[in-house]
Amino acid sequence: MLLTILYIIGITAEAMTGALAAGRKHMDWFGVMLVASATAIGGGTVRDILLGHYPLGWVENPHYLMITCVAGVITTCMAGWVAKNHKFFVSMDALGLIVFSIIGCRVGMDMGLPAFICVVSGLVTGVFGGLLRDLICRRPPMVLHKELYASVSFLAGWMYWAMMHYGINELIATVSTLVVGFCFRMAAARFGWSLPVFRFDAEPENSH
Repeated sequence: MLLTILYIIGITAEAMTGALAAGRKHMDWFGVMLVASATAIGGGTVRDILLGHYPLGWVENPHYLMITCVAGVITTCMAGWVAKNHKFFVSMDALGLIVFSIIGCRVGMDMGLPAFICVVSGLVTGVFGGLLRDLICRRPPMVLHKELYASVSFLAGWMYWAMMHYGINELIATVSTLVVGFCFRMAAARFGWSLPVFRFDAEPENSH
């Protein structure tokens, strides 16, 4: 129940940020709903396709798709407020990232998959929505360039899996992972923590 409530909050916030990205590219309402939905539930969709986990989450629960579409359209009427409250949505994004990571990991565990695959399942659920948003909007994927993001999802997945594997109560495992993962992501955003960046700007040598 807790994860369901947080999931709905997460997809709503993600859909609104996706709608803003669509607005910056001057898309029509269909484009807004497409980008909003891809941002919010795209990660879970990619996960289910890769794992052969059917029906897809939003097919089994169509109201999730409706929520993301409505949130996207509402954003067009209050874009200024959404942009003004950027910090609030950063917090909601961080919460959504951990919630999606836990849910994705849980799906893998319920399918009896190996630990690493369960954690990767959580990672895909957590970050692929943002990747799809940026690809559709034709901009460099932010999750691969900004402060720690995918790494937080990966670590949160391992934390949740380990606690469940060693018999920790599910509620305690969920809440603990949420708190630690959320604080880690917010600290990374606050202090600009990031992985080492690879730069290679040399021009290729002409072949003769």
